[in-house]
Amino acid sequence: MPRLFRYYLWVGLVFSLHLSTFAHANDKGFIKTADGVIVYPSANYTGNTREVRLQVISDDIIRVMASPGKVVPGLLGFMTVARAASTVDWEMEEESDAIVLTTAKLVVKVSKDKGFIQFMDRQGNIIAAEQKVNSRVFKPEVYGGQPSWKIKQDFALSPGEAIYGLGQHQDGIFNYRDQQVFFFQNNTEVAIPFMVSSKHYGILWDNYSITKAGDTREYQAINALQLYSSRGENGWLTAKYANDKRHPENIILEQAVSNIPFEFLGDSKKYLPETFDIANGLINYEGEIASEFSGDHKFKFTYAGYVKVWIDGELLLDRWRQAWNPGTAVLNIPMEKGRKYKFRMEWIPDGGESYLTMKWLNPLPGKNENTFSFDSEAGQQLDYYFVYGRNLDEVIAGYRKLTGKAPIVPRWALGKWQSRERYKTGAEILETVQKFREKGIPLDNIVLDWSYWKEDQWGSQEFDAERFPDPGAMIRKLHDVYHTHFMISVWPKFYEGIPAYQKFADSGWLYKRNIADRQRDWIGKGYVSTFYDAFNKDARKAFWDLVYKNIGSLGVDAWWMDASEPDILSNVSPGKRKEQIGLTAAGIAAETLNAYPLENAKGIYDNARATHPDQRVFLLTRSGYGGSQRYGATIWSGDIASRWFDMKAQIVAGLNFSLSGLPYWSMDIGGFSVEKRYEHAKGEDLNEWRELNTRWYQFGAFCPVFRVHGQFPYREIYNIAPDGHPAYESMLYYDRLRYRLLPYIYSLAGSTYFDDYTPMRALIMDFGADEKVKNIGDEYMFGNSLLINPVYTYKARERDVYLPGTAGWYDLYSGKYYEGGQQIKAAAPYERMPIFVKAGSILPMGPDLQYTDEKPADTVTLFVYMGADADFVLYEDEGSNYNYEKGAYSEVPIHYDAGKRSLVIGDRKGSFKGMLKKRQFKVVWVNSSKPQAFDPSATAATTKIYRGKKILIQYP
Repeated sequence: MPRLFRYYLWVGLVFSLHLSTFAHANDKGFIKTADGVIVYPSANYTGNTREVRLQVISDDIIRVMASPGKVVPGLLGFMTVARAASTVDWEMEEESDAIVLTTAKLVVKVSKDKGFIQFMDRQGNIIAAEQKVNSRVFKPEVYGGQPSWKIKQDFALSPGEAIYGLGQHQDGIFNYRDQQVFFFQNNTEVAIPFMVSSKHYGILWDNYSITKAGDTREYQAINALQLYSSRGENGWLTAKYANDKRHPENIILEQAVSNIPFEFLGDSKKYLPETFDIANGLINYEGEIASEFSGDHKFKFTYAGYVKVWIDGELLLDRWRQAWNPGTAVLNIPMEKGRKYKFRMEWIPDGGESYLTMKWLNPLPGKNENTFSFDSEAGQQLDYYFVYGRNLDEVIAGYRKLTGKAPIVPRWALGKWQSRERYKTGAEILETVQKFREKGIPLDNIVLDWSYWKEDQWGSQEFDAERFPDPGAMIRKLHDVYHTHFMISVWPKFYEGIPAYQKFADSGWLYKRNIADRQRDWIGKGYVSTFYDAFNKDARKAFWDLVYKNIGSLGVDAWWMDASEPDILSNVSPGKRKEQIGLTAAGIAAETLNAYPLENAKGIYDNARATHPDQRVFLLTRSGYGGSQRYGATIWSGDIASRWFDMKAQIVAGLNFSLSGLPYWSMDIGGFSVEKRYEHAKGEDLNEWRELNTRWYQFGAFCPVFRVHGQFPYREIYNIAPDGHPAYESMLYYDRLRYRLLPYIYSLAGSTYFDDYTPMRALIMDFGADEKVKNIGDEYMFGNSLLINPVYTYKARERDVYLPGTAGWYDLYSGKYYEGGQQIKAAAPYERMPIFVKAGSILPMGPDLQYTDEKPADTVTLFVYMGADADFVLYEDEGSNYNYEKGAYSEVPIHYDAGKRSLVIGDRKGSFKGMLKKRQFKVVWVNSSKPQAFDPSATAATTKIYRGKKILIQYP
């Protein structure tokens, strides 16, 4: 019986019993349990809450459950793997109006009457709290004929508190305080319901339905604003339509509009005038806007094509997205009550189906200014975990305790990946890799994107024999001749009528509504299709058996799991998506929807690992959820646009994703979708295209996964620019630098598993004591040493860099020293991105490589950046299997003592098959009075042979 069906049955039975026994449960209104406490507040004060349960998971993690009926404590969601630990010491005491639960690190107080909760440290300082009044709401709902609850919980924020995490989004917002985050899995949008605070706590919201987080008020249509036409008439804006975007003055139609509703698939065709040529035209919306509120107004845009927005003549928004994949943007505009603001918006749809909406929110009412909420449309009970730590690393460690560790990625996955949309034949793949090897461009992984099957055979998981006559031989040649790994795209999608479809349909493993609707996709003549039910264990196993038999058995190294939202039909509303799915094996779509990518990844990971237990599973998925990291999944940011803003937005997206607890993140370096002006670019367009890719490549070399992908023009270095061009030379430089830094990067991967570390680090993680870093989302630490500062402005040759105040800093390229706590103008020539090294760092450099396993790091150069004590642990293992879980790995601790100016390379701990028994360590000292570039050819001050025993090296 499916887990949620069992749950419904259980709730029905216990709810009826609960009402009759509630008054007799405990005269004091609470019960102490084996792992916590149950409080029975008055439903009159608690938004229909009749039971609140606290469960001690660990000293610093408390689970909170609440229900209008009886809480079911044994119910674990898809995300969580941790249960209450019987070994945790805790105490409970009763106060006049509250129950107090105390662990070694936390004091948790729950009101008896109102059921609201406060989380405090052992000194009694409030860390976080639910709002005291009307903070929790249960509203009955029915979906698919089954009972459910709309659930909302408000938390109180402290002044100045910043909020991060919550997945990966494209709005360019770093600090989500007073903002709204919408949890609906979509291409480029990944929902992870874990928020972290600058006050060193996190909240994991255990719910899988459509959810809003933060400021959860509904965005309103613009007709709720005061609108004025271009002539000053009250009640609407003026829309002017031209059918030739090159001549906007040739207006074919003028209309009064008070709503811009082109949000989902079909809306533009439904609401735009029939005389308007959407493929070639342009619309100008003109007039004035006003509000009866003073303060910051939020304007949210959904857009595709080109959109520009001016307010009082100032251009505030200038974006482009491909017509088939809309993006979102949020403007925070200060407005004065009653004042009119000139408004103009220009929209060039740039396609046959396009998207544009404009909605708004008035300033937060005073009672909501210090509130952060989760608001979910469906669930059987409220369920969240409060996680506390001394720093954000400990908070993220708590998240992984709850949702699972991130396995160490195979070492090759940390090298360079090359991909494009798409290699059309096996010959193209081999020719590409051959050229990389001939030109000496380091490479570890070549990726085959979609449509390698026959046009009408999507879901067969079979190669088109005409274009891929012998895929097994192709993969063997990649492995044996070119020493390159091979990743392939697999979709959970099936065309109606193919044998695999029929088998899954006969077994009841498919969502059938899209079939019933006869909805055709965009391939060729269009084909009717649907997705399989990833919530069904048997379906997951059958899907793996299908892909392994036809593809995996040929030697595939990694799996690219595309469209895993599930994107049954792109750009539909959440309501339509739920309708397409209906009932899953785990329950109604309303309650399970956002967990689909998690279960889809589980199916591949579990079955792949069972099939080849000695081979690390690597997944690249377009969507994920809390817990995706335990399935070896790297999430990438979807089909983003090749534009400067979109590059900048990826910095913030990657940082908040990492702060959500998932350590491995990737993006399409160079962006996926390309404006027409770049397709066969010449002149200035070609110059900009090359510079955009160069800057993006510089940034991408310092992300957890270094992966190039996108539509035409082709994205190989040599296809972007010729040998000798600054773009080519810069990309080659950073590719080689990435490989030289593999001892550093692979050690970060080891720490990510063993210590729950995070490689891509917002400055708030390491420098939280510096108030200035709270809102810096365009620079970050890569590991504990490297400060990365991507350049995201065309023709910029310098950029503002803030050097955090708790450390000194060295310019990587020159070795020049800077004091921390200052903003500088950092040089950013075309070929280089500003990178600084924290004083008190040990940066190991390995050999020059063409692929990660070309040769062992028998010589490692240690660049020691003086000025503070430093530590580094050099981690190594067998690189491609799970023996590290059994203790087969080694660690070499390295410590620099700033007072003694000495370096100690400590005794090696552990061993593994193939481990180097002996290696050379070279030492290059860098200090403020002796600048030294990070140069592979730098002359070492000291060279020592290391055989696993401690070595002391003194600064000369």
